[in-house]
Amino acid sequence: MAARLLLLLFVCMTLSEAQFPSGQRLKPRIQRDRRNIRPNIILVLTDDQDVELGSMQAMNKTRRIMEEGGTFFSNAFVTTPMCCPSRSSMLTGKYVHNHNTYTNNENCSSLSWQRQHEPRTFGVYLNGTGYRTAFFGKYLNEYNGSYVPAGWREWLGLVKNSRFYNYTLSRNGVREKHGAQYPQDYLTDLITAESIRYFRSSKRVYPHRPVLMVLSHAAPHGPEDSAPQYSNAFPNASQHITPSYNYAPNPDKHWIMRYTGPMRPIHMEFTNVLQRKRLQTLLSVDDSMEKLHNMLVETGELENTYIIYTSDHGYHIGQFGLVKGKSMPYEFDIRVPFYIRGPNVEQGSINPHMVLNIDLAPTILDIAGLDTPADMDGKSILSLLDTDKPANRFQVTRKPKVWRDSFLVERGKLLHPRVEGKEVSQEENFLPKHQRVKDLCQRAEYQTPCQQTGQKWQCVEDASGKLRLFKCKNEGGGTKAFQRGVVSHQQPISIKSQLYLPSSDACNCDFSDLLPTNVRPSITRSFKKKSFFSKKKFKAVKSYSRNRYSRSVFELNVYPGNHSVVGGAGQNESQDEFSGMGGVEDAAAPSSAVKVTHRCSILSNASVKCDTGVYKSLQAWKDHKLHIDHEIETLQTKIKNLREVRGHLKKSRPLECDCNKYLYKAKLKKKLRFRGGGEGGLHPFRKGGAWNKKAWLQKEQKRRKKMRKMIKRIRNNDTCSMPGLTCFTHDNQHWHTPPLWTLGSFCACTSANNNTYWCLRTINETHNFLFCEFATGFLEYFDLSTDPYQLINAVGSLDRTVLNQLHVQLMELRGCKGHKQCNPRTRSVELAGGRAHGGFGDYRLFERRKWPRVKKPSSSRTLGPIWDGWKG
Repeated sequence: MAARLLLLLFVCMTLSEAQFPSGQRLKPRIQRDRRNIRPNIILVLTDDQDVELGSMQAMNKTRRIMEEGGTFFSNAFVTTPMCCPSRSSMLTGKYVHNHNTYTNNENCSSLSWQRQHEPRTFGVYLNGTGYRTAFFGKYLNEYNGSYVPAGWREWLGLVKNSRFYNYTLSRNGVREKHGAQYPQDYLTDLITAESIRYFRSSKRVYPHRPVLMVLSHAAPHGPEDSAPQYSNAFPNASQHITPSYNYAPNPDKHWIMRYTGPMRPIHMEFTNVLQRKRLQTLLSVDDSMEKLHNMLVETGELENTYIIYTSDHGYHIGQFGLVKGKSMPYEFDIRVPFYIRGPNVEQGSINPHMVLNIDLAPTILDIAGLDTPADMDGKSILSLLDTDKPANRFQVTRKPKVWRDSFLVERGKLLHPRVEGKEVSQEENFLPKHQRVKDLCQRAEYQTPCQQTGQKWQCVEDASGKLRLFKCKNEGGGTKAFQRGVVSHQQPISIKSQLYLPSSDACNCDFSDLLPTNVRPSITRSFKKKSFFSKKKFKAVKSYSRNRYSRSVFELNVYPGNHSVVGGAGQNESQDEFSGMGGVEDAAAPSSAVKVTHRCSILSNASVKCDTGVYKSLQAWKDHKLHIDHEIETLQTKIKNLREVRGHLKKSRPLECDCNKYLYKAKLKKKLRFRGGGEGGLHPFRKGGAWNKKAWLQKEQKRRKKMRKMIKRIRNNDTCSMPGLTCFTHDNQHWHTPPLWTLGSFCACTSANNNTYWCLRTINETHNFLFCEFATGFLEYFDLSTDPYQLINAVGSLDRTVLNQLHVQLMELRGCKGHKQCNPRTRSVELAGGRAHGGFGDYRLFERRKWPRVKKPSSSRTLGPIWDGWKG
């Protein structure tokens, strides 16, 4: 029996030797095949890097790594061409109207952002599933370094905006300052070294856990300081000189484009130097990509790592006469480079599908095996990267991939009036101004020369033949003089003051009881010519102050509730109060004289005359002067008490309807006008709205901020900045690293405060266009199939029906929430005319077909149509 057991044991050992060859038997878990471990993710982000102006041509190492080993998306865009809004969209996967970071200042890394949106970034989701998350470099423009954002185990964030030297970093919540020494302080090299160190240490300590890293470079953002070894590179850089370079002015585009004229020679030279310095900073990023790639190869993690390379938005240098900047809805500002490589990603291909910055967060979550949250507006692009597999015998036809062909480009925000607590959006789609004037002038109410009763505006044709709207001076001409004098004070002063007017269902106050009774003709004339109230500050109508002139006495005489002191019982009562003042009877005063005391009066020629007893008796003179001093002291005490009561009333003002409200016209004019009802003073293009207290406070805060900026410019003797424009000054001290600027200072304006817009960008098999609505009501439309550089605004060639349909689609995107609403396919639109006539062609609903895979050309100079003809 024992021999049989020994034989059986020997046979089992022999079979086990045959089943597990040498070197593969019973591997520990951490040494097994890594295909079952989730992939690493590295996101490399640049700041202000264009794709239209040829910046990628300078990065040969990055293109070799990402093009040959991955996929290039030729139609990659951002939804907002500004730093902080775009970066917020990348982190959250949401449009700007859903995360509410509208500009680089408003809500950028604010307390509201930290409470509502920061806990829902892709870093938080991956950190909760076991990823070792790390962030290196620029975060948000207004990040102050006082905290570590949620979701990041390792944090090395740049405080405030991009810099290469002399900056402050927040290392896991501890601030550290850096100087201007290369290479230890150069930001691009520093975050590259820190990220490589972190990845190696993580894989050494936690080899089974995946890593998520974000490298957010400052390049090629200003101040464009390059590494010393690259300061002489690209001496003849000219990729920025495109057909739209210095194409100005543009009278068919929105306001800032019409305002901007051709660049001066100093501006053109500046654009050449700026392009050169931007490309030089990107060479350090190019080195960083090579170091990352080599590190992944050395650690054996390259085949298990997704690398994504993109930018937060594009840039323009001289396009349309704009010296530099971003924030425009055109291709050079919204197109960005977008590369991805990793497991199951086709190598050396160009993918023409439309990808957005809001797709980054869903894609990273999908790579980590997580579902996309319902509140994210973007979609994962992994489905676009799957390689085609042959259909089996049970699958005859393959279901085509359905992907978006339109998206929203938005910048800024527009406050709409609220009705019953709900925000009401503008529903009418405006044509250009000259067309709207032409439509309004067809109405009969604007064709008569200010003769109709109540007519406010008149249409007049000027010398050049253009139709213009002018405000009627006499408000209809047939109104009585007294009515015109009184009612005119109730009219809004300007279009701006109309913002403060109540709505039609607000308080309806009757001021007839304020009008004087028994008004003399001379007093009536004063109502026509002078303001109803004082210019400096508001005073009560029943004022107790008495001046040397007749104004205060007039107030006491004519308003109800005040007793006259001229003759009659009022005079006797006044004399009885003044005991011990003598019993001399008053002399007869002229009818035009104003009685001030019982013995003295003010004549019509402003001279004072008293009775003869005051001039003849010294005692009478002393007694009357003592009486006047006592009266003045009494009135001063009373005025002081009244002021205290007035201050108390201001603090305890009730919330119910108060009709004694006044409008502030302008600080420089220092006038107060009475609040009037109706909307007759509004320009026909404007819409009156009910503005609540919150809206008024916001407007007041903006006004004060504007005044502070103006005072600061005056103190600094800044003659460059202009109201309503975003301008900058450049001088010889701006750049501290070569190549230096030596041509002196200059000023240039790059944007405007009214540059708020919402655009519909569509690319599909039949159409390639951009349609924009600006907050000013201006419309723009560009057919990029025939006008790829957007030189001519073709909105006038579209039918009004088409404009309304595009407007409806745009409004739907402006209010979308979640990836199910924010990724539409273009609907069917009935159109008149074809593309040959400047309109749309067959704008139909179609099924998505498989996009053809185009192999990357062997030449490194060409990357498709956008590169043709441009040489560095």
